[in-house]
Amino acid sequence: MTQPRKLLRGETGDWEVVVGLEVHAQVSSVAKLFSGASAAYGAGPNENVSLVDAAMPGMLPVINEFCVEQAVRTGLGLNAKINKWSRFDRKNYFYPDLPQGYQISQYQDPIVGEGEIEVEVGDETVTIGIERLHLEQDAGKSIHDLAPNASYVDLNRSGVALMEIVSKPDMRSAEEGAAYFSKLRTILRYLGTCDGNMDQGSMRADVNVSVRRPGEALGTRTETKNVNSIRYVRQVIDYEARRQIEVLENGGTIDQETRLFDVKTGETRTMRSKEDAHDYRYFPDPDLLPLELPDALIERVKASLPELPDQKKHRFMESFGLSPYDAAVLAADKPAADYFEAVASGRDGKLAANWVTTELFGVLNKRGETIEESPISARQMNGLLGLIEDKTISGKIAKQVFEIMLEEGGDPAEIVENRGLKQVTDTGAIEAAVDEVIAANPDQVAKVKEKPKALGWFVGQVMKATGGKANPQAVNEILREKLGVE
Repeated sequence: MTQPRKLLRGETGDWEVVVGLEVHAQVSSVAKLFSGASAAYGAGPNENVSLVDAAMPGMLPVINEFCVEQAVRTGLGLNAKINKWSRFDRKNYFYPDLPQGYQISQYQDPIVGEGEIEVEVGDETVTIGIERLHLEQDAGKSIHDLAPNASYVDLNRSGVALMEIVSKPDMRSAEEGAAYFSKLRTILRYLGTCDGNMDQGSMRADVNVSVRRPGEALGTRTETKNVNSIRYVRQVIDYEARRQIEVLENGGTIDQETRLFDVKTGETRTMRSKEDAHDYRYFPDPDLLPLELPDALIERVKASLPELPDQKKHRFMESFGLSPYDAAVLAADKPAADYFEAVASGRDGKLAANWVTTELFGVLNKRGETIEESPISARQMNGLLGLIEDKTISGKIAKQVFEIMLEEGGDPAEIVENRGLKQVTDTGAIEAAVDEVIAANPDQVAKVKEKPKALGWFVGQVMKATGGKANPQAVNEILREKLGVE
């Protein structure tokens, strides 16, 4: 990308931030990548460990075909090239939570090649390139805080299948990095290939950041490891970019290193010098044959792909007349999109979007609940909108019914009937209420002749007199006629 989209201002001029993300996404699979051991989260220490995961002598890995299909599915969802021939390699390093002394990964020949996704940043749509997606096994976990003089190792995650999705260095701001991470999570959840539960370690990012003067060659990058939230990705990029600019403007140099993010301070700190590929002494894994994917498998997976977020967004705009913003908000989460579609069935799409995104999402955010936990079902919400559209209730009364459904549940039509909340559409009754208000307020009548905007005061008084049940449109029309206001 030749033209910088956003620049940071330093003491000595403008700087361009260059960002790339390496996202580790746990494959949604019951079993691990090379063994039949459970990949479930939450088991006790070392409960989900097979002889293969523990690297017992003579134990050989056997590829999990389902994990391969999930990688292909993800690649297709990222508009990426599926490599029909790929190979597993050994990435050699020594650490207590890596019992084999190497990690089985893919180096030169990954299962998925180049792709791209689009992200929305403000009013701008930005295309971010995907460099590759490869399969690899996760390591175990070292635990250092259970005893003062010992460290423990839990191998439950050892061998769990990961997809490492490597972006190109196409992002130019913290906002773009966060938007990319969020969009990637949405796509994976739509595909069902990763649950995206970042608090459980199912998805995390290594954040690569460098800075340069506009038009210059790429600068030296740092890699901040294991960032596990969209907000933290944004904070890491912002902090690291400003730190590097300050170092360079003070005459220093940037070390190529691995860093950690401290969530308490919002700062990164040095972990170790950054390794290069040759440090790991990659070589083909002699226990695993190359992967050769038949065309039939790729076509079968392609045929099973769901409607993806961008497709859904455009359909919402076309079918329901939604704005790009509302369509993107609703399409960003598949359960929310499904809920909206059920609410909007047979209803005005814009009205449905407004009630879901404003009223319902507002309540759920305050309560810290997801759409799946909503106390109001899509069927109830659809019924409520039907009462508004056929003028059984006004929008104001609808909010009362909404609150009752939140706290007590119930069918909206029954709530309206049992509580006497039906909108008054009898023009005779409304006219009588209007006459009473006009007769009781001669001074206001004189004012409205001079300032037609004062009509709103009369509307409020009539609505109050009718318990909020009068049809607002009828009230306005009758008042204008009786007061001679255009």
